Amino acid sequence: MIKIDEIDKQILNELMKDGRISMKELGTKINMSSPAVRERVKQMESYGIIKNYTVAIDLTKVGYPVSCLIEATVKHGEYSRFKLCHRIAGRACFMIKAYMEDLSKVEAFIEQLSPFAETVTHVVLSTLNTDMTLT
Repeated sequence: MIKIDEIDKQILNELMKDGRISMKELGTKINMSSPAVRERVKQMESYGIIKNYTVAIDLTKVGYPVSCLIEATVKHGEYSRFKLCHRIAGRACFMIKAYMEDLSKVEAFIEQLSPFAETVTHVVLSTLNTDMTLT
């Protein structure tokens, strides 16, 4: 495990808020010079702590207003059929995040899963806070 200090955590928290922030602005926010901040960011990239800089998409605006979490308990050892999901501990084997156009698409997706897994579906009504902070 790679140890990070409080300054690294501050840098990561700012990058999670805005992955496109300039090193100068990032340095100002955490009271460091931009070359010092750049060096820390490069070091965390080289260690694999920072893996990607991504885009946050408002899925509702692009036609996927229904989101759900689907617990899947595999039948007959069909584990290899589940690739793009989270393997979890607990009653279910996998957790699938799905974004759909409407509830009929959710129903069709669950029907596709039914030969391979028992499912419990949770439709997301709202998301309260998506910000993650390291402490």
